Amino acid sequence: MSENDPYRVYVTHVFQDDEDYQRVFEYLESRDNFFYLNSSDLTKIPADGGLEAMKEELRNQIKPAEVVIMPVAVYETNPDLVSFQMDVAAAFGKPLIAVKAFGDTIMIRKDIVDRCADMIDWNERTMIEAIKRHGRNEETTQWEVIDFDLD
Repeated sequence: MSENDPYRVYVTHVFQDDEDYQRVFEYLESRDNFFYLNSSDLTKIPADGGLEAMKEELRNQIKPAEVVIMPVAVYETNPDLVSFQMDVAAAFGKPLIAVKAFGDTIMIRKDIVDRCADMIDWNERTMIEAIKRHGRNEETTQWEVIDFDLD
């Protein structure tokens, strides 16, 4: 993986800004030498065509992605539209990575859990490892190094 071959990531949304949506990108940006392309775009809400135009725009955004990330809290804002995105991801063969609610302990629906390739906590290393593993079948074996001062 390099700047010339970034991971293509789509993050579920409902065409409105959301803290968890933004937080995904904060986490991805926090890791050095991790390059990604965001195929999701909140601002591309179609002016005409209603729900069908929105669905077509979502299909176009999901199609180029290697992996779909779904902050679980976004599901609660519009379950129908997020379920549609999950359906499109499945139809295109895109692995779905669900990110548990940030700081909350909400019950995650079984049908969501069953559809996910992975369910992760909010942790930048875990998120990037899941993207690598599910997007390109890359296994990463990273170890945390903890320095102890023995003096």
